[in-house]
Amino acid sequence: MPDQVRHDENNSFFESIKANSMKYTPNLLKRLLNIYPPYLGAGVKVTHIREDWQELHVSMAMRWYNRNAVGTHFGGSLYSMVDPHLMLLLMQLLGKQYRVWDKSAEIEFIKASKSKVAAVIRISDEDIETIKRRTENGEKYFADFTIEIIDEDRDLVARVRKTIYIRKKTLH
Repeated sequence: MPDQVRHDENNSFFESIKANSMKYTPNLLKRLLNIYPPYLGAGVKVTHIREDWQELHVSMAMRWYNRNAVGTHFGGSLYSMVDPHLMLLLMQLLGKQYRVWDKSAEIEFIKASKSKVAAVIRISDEDIETIKRRTENGEKYFADFTIEIIDEDRDLVARVRKTIYIRKKTLH
């Protein structure tokens, strides 16, 4: 296993990514996420990470193991499909001089679905500029993002709102 992906038993998968955040390529991170056990178990697949780290595509097919009691996508799987990506992309975009953490999230279920679902997670140049401006003196900033999960008919299935804690590290 390459040094940049090796981690000891005391570190989680995401702690390993955080510790080595600048050593990953989009393609390597995509491959690692696609073999991450919770994603394998839920049937989640990252299909694309843009070279500039500002966009990620993720999908999930309906399977017997991610179906709820009424035969539609399990809500926990819908959320987990989009959960870590904003934080991981921002860590890459901002670099090690910033602390980036998930602060909060909420999911609004719009329509039950039995077909493949997908989401595109985007971070704009404006988002990055705002984050850097709001944190330039070491202040914490809570960046809000909305992610829409759609089905194969392009119908809205769920809307996820995430708040990400961001703070520029200070030198002490």
